Amino acid sequence: MSRQQIVAGAADMMRRRGLNATSIREVAKHAGTPLGSTYHYFPGGKDQLAAEAVRLSEEVVTKVLDRKLRQGPAEGVRAFFELWREVVAGNEFKAGCPVVAVAVEEADHPEALKASAEAFRAWSTQLAASLQEHGVARERAAQLATLVIAAAEGAVVMCRAQRSIQPLDDIAAELTTLLETAVAANA
Repeated sequence: MSRQQIVAGAADMMRRRGLNATSIREVAKHAGTPLGSTYHYFPGGKDQLAAEAVRLSEEVVTKVLDRKLRQGPAEGVRAFFELWREVVAGNEFKAGCPVVAVAVEEADHPEALKASAEAFRAWSTQLAASLQEHGVARERAAQLATLVIAAAEGAVVMCRAQRSIQPLDDIAAELTTLLETAVAANA
């Protein structure tokens, strides 16, 4: 069992159960690895493991955004929302974003919280840079990027609560139109 598989297992558990309900023991069991191996790889315990799980999630989303933002901000946002649509609907509304799980449950996990803040910043920065490349002023681009990330994460939470993908689809449609309008206004 590799370190990467343990991190992926932790991210999966966090997106399903939240941070507080994800223990090192349960991650080891979920990943099919001896408990001692988990502590060997993560001497910083749950905080270190959670931080690395958040970084893995950040990396996955960053790669999707990198690829799609080359086609423009609206394409990047469509891909961002499609990714969350697959996570939420594909897991019968039982999974969300591990980055959010850490942000709302971070009580004794400062390294994980820092990783969560960095993930949100990274995604916002990527989107803002794409908007700027397409003529949107820096401040407006930053505001729109923050709106997109916050709205997407909120929509994921609403979808899970309502057992419906509709909030995500509605917000994706509105934000895509908003970004297309912002870019067109500067063309």
